[in-house]
Amino acid sequence: QVPLVESGGGLVQAGGSLRLSCAASISTFSAYAMGWFRQAPGKEREFLIGITGSGRNTYYVDSVKGRFTVSRDNAKNAVYLEMTSLKPEDTAVYYCAAERGFKLVLRTPDYWGQGTQVTVSS
Repeated sequence: QVPLVESGGGLVQAGGSLRLSCAASISTFSAYAMGWFRQAPGKEREFLIGITGSGRNTYYVDSVKGRFTVSRDNAKNAVYLEMTSLKPEDTAVYYCAAERGFKLVLRTPDYWGQGTQVTVSS
């Protein structure tokens, strides 16, 4: 069973919104910090957002702060990424990841999803 599966990517116009979901098949899901990364064409994968196991603490990199919002539902073993005011430079493959422990910044995830493409047209 694949530990993390993302969904919700697609094509959207600049200024639009998308909601990504990540379904986790991990026991003790709440013991894992969850994060969102992205990789644009020709660029390295970059960390964007972290959320602690309880969901009470979050961290955003400056480029998405105020536009993206992360949440999680531990009862459903899921994490979500609400993206608004999307820009063409947000175009990338978006990945969710899980790292055990109390983390705000994920550096060595234990699990990765397969990624979902987000394309923002100008």
